[in-house]
Amino acid sequence: MGTGKIVLMPSSVKVMRELGDNIRLARLRRKLSSEQVSQRADISRNTLYKIEKGSASVALGLYCQVLFILGLEKDLIKVAADDLLGRKLQDAELTVKVRAPKKSRNE
Repeated sequence: MGTGKIVLMPSSVKVMRELGDNIRLARLRRKLSSEQVSQRADISRNTLYKIEKGSASVALGLYCQVLFILGLEKDLIKVAADDLLGRKLQDAELTVKVRAPKKSRNE
């Protein structure tokens, strides 16, 4: 794998920004400063800033640390929990293939 810049689709960039905004709002609702959260998560304030901006260059584990500090780590379990497309694809392939009977040795 290369160490080049991460390029996301525009829709993914929007999702990451929204995630960052949600994390920032959760921090502010709890009346925690960026310094408090970054210290508790053992990350730099610059990394927290990148997380709150939705940067794709920050490791998922660091997003998890911040969510844990905010008491929101269990929200990650909800990702793909209601996978409608996946379930439809799975259901479409549920037909059981019928095998032809085995030939007897006498035939």
